[in-house]
Amino acid sequence: MSDSHHAPEAEAAPPTTAGSSLRHARAKGEPRFPDGPKADPAGSHFERRIRSFQPRRSRVTAGQADALQRLWSRWGLDIDGQRVVDLAELFGNARPVVLEIGFGMGEATARMAAADPDTNILAVDVHTPGQGNLLARAEREELPNIRVGNGDAIILLREMLAPGSLAGLRVYFPDPWPKKRHHKRRLIQPEFLTLAATRLAPGAVVHCATDWEPYAEQMLEVLTAHPDFENTVPGGGFAPRPEHRPLTRFEGQGLDKGHVVNDLLFRRVPHKEHEELPPTG
Repeated sequence: MSDSHHAPEAEAAPPTTAGSSLRHARAKGEPRFPDGPKADPAGSHFERRIRSFQPRRSRVTAGQADALQRLWSRWGLDIDGQRVVDLAELFGNARPVVLEIGFGMGEATARMAAADPDTNILAVDVHTPGQGNLLARAEREELPNIRVGNGDAIILLREMLAPGSLAGLRVYFPDPWPKKRHHKRRLIQPEFLTLAATRLAPGAVVHCATDWEPYAEQMLEVLTAHPDFENTVPGGGFAPRPEHRPLTRFEGQGLDKGHVVNDLLFRRVPHKEHEELPPTG
């Protein structure tokens, strides 16, 4: 669950003994996690553009740092835009892959992975504590169907995924960018959906959820108007929360405060105009 505008707190770090702390004074230019995710994996290889996300800096616990160091080479993916990813090789099997953009601390991601072990989840975020937290949960709860992506999901979609390679797309509680002058930063826009459609197999479902009602209305309008998608709800409109999307404690807190959460489930339909757009990298 992204909860990117709720700023969820990190799990408590395990105790460390004297001399065992993973923190140390870094020399200038030394990477924060030498064996973990890169600070800016795509670097300056791609054009500067308005982004839908804003990196959040918060404390990385010792447990999260340990997971980033130990597990990144096995279960992490830096989004550098320099190659097309073989998803079967990445996961070690040919099971369907769902892309999740923005997972916060990974609570919902882990629960969905556990409930559906036959579906692989490529979960992408730029929040380092959340990346470490999800990796730690995947190891602790024995969830081999999770891989963690670090970087810009647009570059991943455009440069690193093959056409029709995704079985689904999840965007839960993205930053709503509530001020009108910032609406252009919202992720769910016609251009994004056109790109996503090229990477989704026919029949794949785009599942969005938000507790920001004006953004929910915009999502519904944009998805309904897009020729590559059709609403799974007969007659149109919002969908009931499906059982596979777990209710997290942060969402529950919002509901207790009177927030309205809207889910949207739209199915990818064949549309020849966009079918053959290959990665440009």
